[in-house]
Amino acid sequence: MNAPEKIRLTAFSHGGGCGCKIAPAILTELLAATPIRGLPKELLVGTDTSDDAAVYKLNDTQALVATTDFFTPIVDDPYDFGRIAATNAISDIYAMGAKPIFALALVGMPLDKLPVDVIGKILAGGESVCAEAGIPIAGGHSIDVLEPIYGLVVLGIVHPDKIKRNSTAQPGDVLILGKPLGVGILSAALKKGQLSEAGYAAMLEATTKLNTPGVKLADMPEVHALTDVTGFGLAGHLLEICRGSKLSGSVKLDDLPVIPEAIEWLKQGVATGASDRNWKGYGQDVVLPAGAPEWQRKLITDPQTSGGLLVACAPEAERAVLAEFSQRGFAQARNIGRLATGKPRLTFS
Repeated sequence: MNAPEKIRLTAFSHGGGCGCKIAPAILTELLAATPIRGLPKELLVGTDTSDDAAVYKLNDTQALVATTDFFTPIVDDPYDFGRIAATNAISDIYAMGAKPIFALALVGMPLDKLPVDVIGKILAGGESVCAEAGIPIAGGHSIDVLEPIYGLVVLGIVHPDKIKRNSTAQPGDVLILGKPLGVGILSAALKKGQLSEAGYAAMLEATTKLNTPGVKLADMPEVHALTDVTGFGLAGHLLEICRGSKLSGSVKLDDLPVIPEAIEWLKQGVATGASDRNWKGYGQDVVLPAGAPEWQRKLITDPQTSGGLLVACAPEAERAVLAEFSQRGFAQARNIGRLATGKPRLTFS
């Protein structure tokens, strides 16, 4: 009897992970056309800025943080897919400085193509990450669809005075990135069947590491702004900080932490389609050095699934912020640049 053919989850999806996001320019157009009516004063964070989650004030000491994130497979292993999707969804809570309290599962599966045991492994992977975060999956919703989709709605709690937004950075702030870049590039190599075992292990390590430093960063008044780097790439999410805070940003390319194998693939021309969409969405507000090689543009536009926290903090807090990352096992966290007064734009050198 022939062994059953191994199912490749990525074969079901036209994209993968946060690379499936709608391009930033189109998303801005869609949101601009959406009417905003009757916002209650208790809604502290909504759609007015490109923040990672909504925040609703419950009382003087508690605010509810709510977010949702889901996507199609970025890897073939169902358990790993579940872990990555859950880690990515919970990250938005940490990016607001909040502590997650529970989650709801969002499940869309092609039931005529995926065996029940495969779907069960996806759900088990997500549950394992929620257990690591100390939260239950308290419910959810499922539908029968053409492409596998999995993610979470996540709720968290934060003190109203400790919310970390992406629009409150200050001139002179240093920029600290918590995880290395390159996840989208590695996912593209994986879909081509060319990623090494070491590359896969590095990709999995990055995408399943919970951004837990966000909770402690909320206690630091010198941390002025916070977000996480996901589908719009480093340049896109940092540009959101610049635009929201009305500041200019500068980043040194040589200071960026990168998963080593990703650089190798970049130089061979491997990248995601979302990378070009991201670049077009930035307009003229992201500037690279004259004559910069194409792979550097692909790096800063690379969509990160479950990417690192991006912190804007006063220079005197840099050591404490890096110490928090180090204590939580984020060995590659580092200072990548600085913010200053000026036209909201981002310059790489």
